[in-house]
Amino acid sequence: MSHPVLVGVDGSPPSSAAAHWAAREAALRGVPLRLVHASPPLPDTAVPVQAMDRLRHMGERMLQRAVAEIGARYPDLDVRGEQADDAPAPALLAAARAARLLVVGTRGTGGFAGLAVGSVALRVVAAAPCPVVLVPQRPPGASGEGRHTARAAAEVVLGFDAHRPVGEVADFAFSAAEARRAHLRVVQAWALPAESVSPRTLVVTEEDRATWEDQEVLRLADALRAWQEKYPRVTVRTDVMLLHPAEALLNASRSADLLVVGRHTDPRAAEGRLGPVTHAVLHHARCPVAVVPHAG
Repeated sequence: MSHPVLVGVDGSPPSSAAAHWAAREAALRGVPLRLVHASPPLPDTAVPVQAMDRLRHMGERMLQRAVAEIGARYPDLDVRGEQADDAPAPALLAAARAARLLVVGTRGTGGFAGLAVGSVALRVVAAAPCPVVLVPQRPPGASGEGRHTARAAAEVVLGFDAHRPVGEVADFAFSAAEARRAHLRVVQAWALPAESVSPRTLVVTEEDRATWEDQEVLRLADALRAWQEKYPRVTVRTDVMLLHPAEALLNASRSADLLVVGRHTDPRAAEGRLGPVTHAVLHHARCPVAVVPHAG
C-alpha cells in the first residue's frame, strides 16, 4: 500500500482544520489518509479504569465522526482511523515512520487561548522522520480553498539558500507546486558581505549593493536549474531579499497557500531540533508550513 498522509486529530478546531487540509493533500497525491487519535496526557497515573475506558470511548466516537465527515466529503479517498494508546507526540512520531507526510494543527485541546503553537506540534515538527505540515486554524469566515480565487494560480513559497542547496526541500516544494498546478516562489534572503563594513568603509554605495545582489540572483538561478529541468511544468519566480531569512519568508508567505522550509536532522539530538528561522515561521506564518527534514 502507498505510504499514507497521516494527521493527528483530537476534536479541537485546529485539528479539524488539519484533517481537512490533509484530506485534500491525500486526494492530490492519490494516497490513503490515516487519522490518528491519542489519549491526552492525564494529571495522575492512578486513574480509575472506568475513567480511562470512558476517555477511550469518547476518543473512538470522535474519530469515527471525523472519518465519516472526511469520507462524505471525499468519497473516492481511502480514509481510516486509528486509536493510539500512547500519548499524542510519541504516537504520532511512531506512526510517522510509515507515513509519506504528517499533518498537525497548531495546537490541540490543551494549551490556552492565544497560544501560537502547542508542545505536541513543536515536538513532532522537530523530530518526525517525514515532512510535517503545520496547519493554522482559519479565522471565522476564511475559506481555505478559495484563498487564491483573485490570483491566476495558487502559490507555494520555498525558502532556499543557493549557497547550501538542499535537494529534499526543493523536491518537496517543486512537487507540491506541480500537484497543485501552482506557481512556485523561491525566496533567497541575503546579507551584505563582511567586507562591506570596515573602519574605512562607512557607506555602502548603491553600485556595490547592486553588484552583490546581482551575484546572488545569478547564484540562485544556477542552483535552481536542475529542479526547473526536473519539473518543467512548474512556473518559478525568484525573490532575492536583503532581509533576515525569517522576515523575508513571512513577507513572501502572506498570500501563499503553502510555505516550505527545511530542518537539519541531528542524530545527537534525540528529540530533534528546530533552527531559529523555522521556529519563527512556525509561530508567525498565516499559511500552512511544511518542514522537510534533511541530513545535509
